[in-house]
Amino acid sequence: MEFISIIIFGGIVFLIWYFCGGSSNQSKRATDKNNSSTNKLYPDLSNLQKSKASMQQNSIWNMFGGGGSDYNAILDKFTSLEEVQNAIRQAGLESCNLIFGIDFTVSNLHQGRITFGGNSLHAIEPRFMNPYQQVICILGETLEPFDDDGIIPAFGFGDASTKDRSVFSFRSQGYCNGFHDVLNAYNELTPNVRLSGPTSFAPLIRQAIDTVKKLNLWPLSIIMVGVGDGPWETMEEFDDRIPARKFDNFQFVEFHKIMSTARNPQAAFALHALMEIPDQYKLVKKHGLLNF
Repeated sequence: MEFISIIIFGGIVFLIWYFCGGSSNQSKRATDKNNSSTNKLYPDLSNLQKSKASMQQNSIWNMFGGGGSDYNAILDKFTSLEEVQNAIRQAGLESCNLIFGIDFTVSNLHQGRITFGGNSLHAIEPRFMNPYQQVICILGETLEPFDDDGIIPAFGFGDASTKDRSVFSFRSQGYCNGFHDVLNAYNELTPNVRLSGPTSFAPLIRQAIDTVKKLNLWPLSIIMVGVGDGPWETMEEFDDRIPARKFDNFQFVEFHKIMSTARNPQAAFALHALMEIPDQYKLVKKHGLLNF
């Protein structure tokens, strides 16, 4: 079974999700606190902008155009999240489970000056959804049909209580029941969270790795989504600090760029975020890294 981690951040905003492909018969509670070796589970950030040669080896790219097709043209072919679901299923993803993580550092207050109308990225308003709420809904809905049990561990970090040392769970039992419950928990706790810092997603990655260690070392993939104004150049520096891993398991997505330019924003964002997951799943399955 494969875990996929999605990190969403804007300046100092991070959201991490984990998925596992394959059939699941075990509990997904993220309660294990062991600090064991993690060098096989870290992401590859060495190529944030995928080369054309790399994309030509992508199953979805080849299924829906490939060759000389423009990347944005392929994104614009998808008009609904259901079409994205069908594409990633056809490309090879069989099932998944999720883990969410939200960054509550203080820079959320000013990272929406340009891309979110000057509002805090964590603003809870009845008139509109903030970037975190949008990503939870878009990716949660897209992956819901692949989820075996609906159990989704969800964590926050970077607030006054955790800073850069640890994470806190959205629910007392350690997990939410479906992505709607993740959204409800986020809406309930966010107004009372004291934003702090400094920014570090290391505690969240450690928590994720503790989870996959408990689940018998299932492979971990990471999707990082940037929300807010950026800049994103510092992401490139992260690659030098990452130990070796068995496969390219990282994808970066700039949320606002896609949502503001795509013909069908939600479908384009979901596809861009999840496009590499089927091939990663097939790779770890081929090399016997899945636990069935």
